[in-house]
Amino acid sequence: MKHQSVLLKEVITGLAVAPGETVLDLTVNRGGHSLALCQEAAAHGRLIGLDADNGALTEASENLKACPCPVTLINGNFRDLARLLDEASVKKVDVILADLGLSSEQLNDSGRGFSFQTDETLQMTLNPHPAPDDVTAEVIVNHWSEETLADIIYAYGEERLARKIAGAIVEARQVKPIKTTGDLVAVIASVIPARFQHGKRHFATKTFQALRIAVNDELKSLETLLPTAWSRLNPGGRMGVITFHSLEARIVKNFFRDLSQKKEGEILAKHAIRAGRPEVLANPRSRSAQLRIIRKI
Repeated sequence: MKHQSVLLKEVITGLAVAPGETVLDLTVNRGGHSLALCQEAAAHGRLIGLDADNGALTEASENLKACPCPVTLINGNFRDLARLLDEASVKKVDVILADLGLSSEQLNDSGRGFSFQTDETLQMTLNPHPAPDDVTAEVIVNHWSEETLADIIYAYGEERLARKIAGAIVEARQVKPIKTTGDLVAVIASVIPARFQHGKRHFATKTFQALRIAVNDELKSLETLLPTAWSRLNPGGRMGVITFHSLEARIVKNFFRDLSQKKEGEILAKHAIRAGRPEVLANPRSRSAQLRIIRKI
């Protein structure tokens, strides 16, 4: 499935990029949002795109050749934003976007175990070439304690059956290592009641989400990113963040609320902006997307 940039029209309208402005896309991926934003910035603007996945940046560099403004692409994790911008000699920007969702390519075609739809190795790392000592989903499910596994699945996946799933994982790995997504799905299925195995949401979704968040330290990275990104935004600048689950959404909502209460920012939409029915029908992944936008005072 080709990746579709979620809430594209809403991003363009909400961020309201003016000609000549500098845009920072913190999750450029294949460049869908970036291309639309740089077209708004026009010839005298500038686009800076950041992504931890070097393969995605390679595709983005091709897709962004149509940009009318200069483009700078940076390979790195947004938790290191301050250093990466300093190295690129970027002090301030006018517009910031962070789309925290994985692309369809990462979910379905990466071969790194983000999806339970195909049988893949259990990596779940945003870095396509993890170092031997990097934490992967395989390391977590085969070596971390049952208590820690249960805590992760419950806290990051909001899975009510977390303790049963963690117990099943520990029991299964004593027989043989859990190496693939198929192995893990089978373990989860062994403790999920039959009535929950055929719902709209796959029964392994919450556990896979929890492991991915743990592997990439996503929530801590987001908490680090937000104040750093805000500090690099010019007065009058706009920052938009698209979240896909309640844990991310809560962090962004609280950060924006605190800025508003301190009169440092103006929240530009009272409620999170969601995809309309036509977009949800065309791209079911957009159903969980929430866009929040704030302007720096």
